[in-house]
Order: sequence, then C-alpha cells, then structure tokens
Amino acid sequence: MSHARVSEGEVVLETDRLLLRRWRVSDAALQRELWTERDPRVPPHRRITADGHPTLEDIEGWIRRGDPDASLGLLAAERRGSGEVIGYCGLIPNAHGQEGEPELAYEFLRKVWRQGYATEASWAVLSWAEESGYRRLWATVRDWNTASRRVMAKLGFVETTRVEPDDTHGNSLFYMKDL
Repeated sequence: MSHARVSEGEVVLETDRLLLRRWRVSDAALQRELWTERDPRVPPHRRITADGHPTLEDIEGWIRRGDPDASLGLLAAERRGSGEVIGYCGLIPNAHGQEGEPELAYEFLRKVWRQGYATEASWAVLSWAEESGYRRLWATVRDWNTASRRVMAKLGFVETTRVEPDDTHGNSLFYMKDL
C-alpha cells in the first residue's frame, strides 16, 4: 500500500511501514551516519573526508536550503509509529539521461538492510513519480552492489547496455523503467 499527500510543497508518502517526508534539521545526524556507513568503494565525494566533511553543520545547512521542486527530492524514510528515520528514498535530477526523466535513489542504515525497506520505499516513490507525470525513471547502480541490483529487478527496472567504466570504484550500470 502506498499513498501520497502533497500540500504546499510538503510531500508525504505512506507505506505499510514507512512515512517518506521532507528532511528536518533534526534528521541531520542520521544523514551524516549514512555518510559514515558507505562502502569504501563509493567515490570519495560521497564519503566523509579526512577533515570530517560534510560536518553535521554542513548537512543541517543543506536541509535548511531544501529542494523547491515538490516532484523531486530525497525524502527521509521514517518508521511509522516510532518516528525513527532509517534512510531516504526519492527522485534526483538525472545527469545521465533525458530531461524530465529523473533518477531513483535510496540509501538505508546498515542495521535495517535485508528487511525490504528499499523496495517498499521505492514502490511508493514510483507511484509518486507516475502521479507527478513522469513517464520514465532511471537508476545507476555500481556493479558490486548486488543488493541494489536485486531491488532494481524487484521494481521492474531493466538493465540497459550503458555502462560507465570505473576501475577504481566499480562500473556504474544504468537501469531504466517506463511508468
């Protein structure tokens, strides 16, 4: 089950176990924790630097600035009932494809991996995308990320022939889904 409510720029997607909503400044520590848990094969610009950036204050600033486009953005994934934020899922601008075809993105704390949260949240975001008028979505997944590759298959994304080679961090595989 998923349901979307959008009012005055506020997006809330509901699933059986999750609420997906805009980030709050109080979520900054969780977002930084996600940065610290990233696989060492993830490119350096997406990990905590040697001098500790992004800092908690950096992330709080990002959240304060927000994303003005109500049909794009990464939404905090909050467990219904407990209010615990365990990751995010949403749509980001697609730098690799056609204009108007955003990319699905998600990330969850390691402690909740293998519990179906990425798939559940993604289904809600797919419905939201379709309701927002998008006709195609993309996703990029590193070749070594077998868990995300399984999520792509469950969601009905098709692996394309496009591959962005990267001997250091793993090749990026391009997935597509027509809505």
